[in-house]
Amino acid sequence: MKTILVSACLLGVCCRYDGKEKRNEAVTALLEREDLRLIPVCPEQMGGLSTPRLPCEMQGDKVINSMGEDMTKYFAEGARQVLKIARLYHCDLAILKERSPSCGAGQIYDGTFTGTLTNGDGMTAQLLRRHGILVIGESHIEKEDKT
Repeated sequence: MKTILVSACLLGVCCRYDGKEKRNEAVTALLEREDLRLIPVCPEQMGGLSTPRLPCEMQGDKVINSMGEDMTKYFAEGARQVLKIARLYHCDLAILKERSPSCGAGQIYDGTFTGTLTNGDGMTAQLLRRHGILVIGESHIEKEDKT
């Protein structure tokens, strides 16, 4: 059985910054597969942040909230906790919420809080990749599901 880390919000857990979920049908459909075990994680909560919380974006190597406060230590701690879980469950794949300052893979918001995207990864995605874990966003599951 393959064990996969998954952003909890994609499975319907209300853990996003706005207190909502971002259920993704293609990802939740994976729960039905007997050959897969999904492990839900929310790096931001695991790093000590409340839900709801102010929106945050990456600015260089830091994570800043919409009031200009440096939230990097919470995001770094959340990334470390997710890596611990990945190791405990021997995960080599993570399906993470795209564009997030923690989970974003390939594209994240640019730090201006204007909705502008830029190339890059969130803190958790970066750490998992550095430790050999394949990180993909939810749209990759949707594309595979349609073929």
